Amino acid sequence: MQGLAVRTISVLILLLTTALAAAQESAATKPAVLILTTGGTIASRSNAPLIDGPELVQAVPQLLDFAEIRVEEFSVIGSSKMTPDHWLRLAKRVNEIFSNDGQLAGIVITHGTDTMEETAYFLNLTVRSDRPVVLVGSMRSSNEVSADGPANLINSVRVAISDQAVGQGVLVVLNEDISAARDVWKTDNRRVQTFDSASGGRLGTVDPDGVRFYRRSLQPHTTASEFDISEVDALPDVHILSDFTGLNETVVQHYGKQPMDGLVVRTFAGGRMSPGMLAGLQSLAGRGIPTVVTSRVPKGRIVSPPDYEFPAIVSRGQQDNKARILLMLALTRTADPGEIQRIFDTY
Repeated sequence: MQGLAVRTISVLILLLTTALAAAQESAATKPAVLILTTGGTIASRSNAPLIDGPELVQAVPQLLDFAEIRVEEFSVIGSSKMTPDHWLRLAKRVNEIFSNDGQLAGIVITHGTDTMEETAYFLNLTVRSDRPVVLVGSMRSSNEVSADGPANLINSVRVAISDQAVGQGVLVVLNEDISAARDVWKTDNRRVQTFDSASGGRLGTVDPDGVRFYRRSLQPHTTASEFDISEVDALPDVHILSDFTGLNETVVQHYGKQPMDGLVVRTFAGGRMSPGMLAGLQSLAGRGIPTVVTSRVPKGRIVSPPDYEFPAIVSRGQQDNKARILLMLALTRTADPGEIQRIFDTY
């Protein structure tokens, strides 16, 4: 009996050792994903401080089924508090991480939805790697019934490790949809299906049986982008001015006297403007401020803009908030209106 007991124990030890070795081998073969946390609703609780990065990720243990998860806390703020300085530091940090770790499959960035599309677009033009960068958030706080954050976070990791996501540029993943940073925009203040992709449509979906991409974004991004922010310490100061019926030109004149490096004008459909906006911009033409004209209509490009009596750069589909980002980056390279127009035509 004693010999049988010894043999039984030996078998159990062998089985346990084999199981542990298999588990370690499985963990070692899983792709590595870094989750950079910034705050936002996905890290929020009703009437409580924002959850810090490690706690946010620990609350979703299912992430470990898909990848080796690393966590780094970048900030703990609502995205309405994001600034161009945050964009610069975040882009530089992403580039640094990719440069130092060639084995990392991708980066997931948790972010509030208010300005997620802006941060995503900035990164889309400044990240210097074709490895996936995925922004994710939620519309419901973590302690609400049916909180959408955990599922969104799992899906973002699944996209970040997908071979199909490589070379797709910076992506936004919410509500099982995969969107391109250039096209995505927030359409609803509350619903979980808030993000749409204007005329371009979504890139793909995250289904239970796999990640599926159906198209690609053809505009230059990431490794094909011409913008290098490695030596940029501060972005140019660009403002947005919105047109409306009955706008008085003195409002435009006063606004245009403020210190700025560039101006984005949000106009009516097709780039048409109120008489007050036209007159105000004409009176400011002597300042030489690069001025980009965008349309407040979410879908459709400005194809044949009016003949303005002031130098104007025309946005070719970028909304005002993203046109501001593109103008900021363009001004780090040139102040020539013709060259800036080329950039807007390209991106």
